[in-house]
Amino acid sequence: MRKIILFTLLFIFFQGMFVGQTIAEKEAPAYAKWGTITVTETIKKYPYADVVDYLHIGREDQDDTIAVEKFKLWLRHGEKEFGVFVDVKFDKKTNQFKEISFKETPK
Repeated sequence: MRKIILFTLLFIFFQGMFVGQTIAEKEAPAYAKWGTITVTETIKKYPYADVVDYLHIGREDQDDTIAVEKFKLWLRHGEKEFGVFVDVKFDKKTNQFKEISFKETPK
């Protein structure tokens, strides 16, 4: 089930790229790479839960070189649903991943 959700999320990232447009006319969102890492790492951290929804909150620049992409994922385990805020820190100049953090929330 988690693989189906991951592939669905990846499809959503890239849908519309080839519908009547060239790649040069419409590119994937700047956060797409970090969204994929977010979902993959969340599945690793919560292997017992299914990802049921996903939201890109936005980017926060910490300084001239470091930025954080912020996401919220909704997970389900049995009858319980809960949210996880995920922050992905990376180097803006090299586009290199630095760290990821998770914070659970009841909603």
